[in-house]
Amino acid sequence: MEQLCALSFLQEIQYWGIDELSIDSCCRDRYFRRKELSETLDFKKDTEDQESQHESEQDFSQGPCPTVRQKLWNILEKPGSSTAARIFGVISIIFVVVSIVNMALMSAELSWLDLQLLEVLEYVCISWFTGEFVLRFLCVRDRCRFLRKVPNIIDLLAILPFYITLLVESLSGSQTTQELENVGRIVQVLRLLRALRMLKLGRHSTGLRSLGMTITQCYEEVGLLLLFLSVGISIFSTVEYFAEQSIPDTTFTSVPCAWWWATTSMTTVGYGDIRPDTTTGKIVAFMCILSGILVLALPIAIINDRFSACYFTLKLKEAAVRQREALKKLTKNIATDSYISVNLRDVYARSIMEMLRLKGRERASTRSSGGDDFWF
Repeated sequence: MEQLCALSFLQEIQYWGIDELSIDSCCRDRYFRRKELSETLDFKKDTEDQESQHESEQDFSQGPCPTVRQKLWNILEKPGSSTAARIFGVISIIFVVVSIVNMALMSAELSWLDLQLLEVLEYVCISWFTGEFVLRFLCVRDRCRFLRKVPNIIDLLAILPFYITLLVESLSGSQTTQELENVGRIVQVLRLLRALRMLKLGRHSTGLRSLGMTITQCYEEVGLLLLFLSVGISIFSTVEYFAEQSIPDTTFTSVPCAWWWATTSMTTVGYGDIRPDTTTGKIVAFMCILSGILVLALPIAIINDRFSACYFTLKLKEAAVRQREALKKLTKNIATDSYISVNLRDVYARSIMEMLRLKGRERASTRSSGGDDFWF
């Protein structure tokens, strides 16, 4: 079971008509953990990769200028495919960071800031984001499916508030004072949505994509964590309120105030704005903090192991994509050139060594965190 693929073992026992529950208890827990991880990370993601690859090939094989659209798509979506793609990825990251810093500076009332320069930077960044989104939109054939994907929705949400703000401000010229105040509130809310531009870094960060995968796959553990916290907050806030309500000038004026105290205590934040004064209240506070530490530690260990597995799975898939692209490019060069001084075995060996290195790092990470070795 140590080096056995869970899905292969499942097919084998199904062939012989053996039930999964017949596995001995010494191996049953490890088998089900490996099976769950294999299904969620390998089988599901491999299927999505194959569908995405097939969809991309279909998009570029049909429609005008397939070669130009293919090259443009590689530059936009595959930062490691070429030097131009790497440069484009770096420039895109710079624009995201500049837009976020610019948004923060525009909200600060500093005398040395040139607001006109900040406005120009805002227009330049929005122009870049808009052009990037339009180019991606023009490259694909199935544009409805393109608009349903999460990264593209994030890109759209990053630029829409700017244009909606311009539209609202242009239409508010002939309105009354009360209507202008309402429009001003809407504009402020729309400007706050510009913070969503930070999520655009997910296109260039394996860690952010791993975090999204982890939250998606660990919704049961996250729900369990919220349930534990809710139960603890309800119990300790009520007990603390009745322990402190008789004290003059107490900060526990109501049970909702005690909810806030219990939340900050169980999550070990402890702002200090609400604190107990009696001995009984301090004992309850100690129990609340201790319970919060224990409650947070239980599901977070599972989430941490899943995040580590997701991260290194994405790294392996990126290495596999780079290997496939390199072999495809070499095959194309061999078909077009009469002589080429590249050894395909060396390229394949380097890709295998990279994937083995990533697997070794993943093994060390999972063992150091106290989890089982998920790779098989």
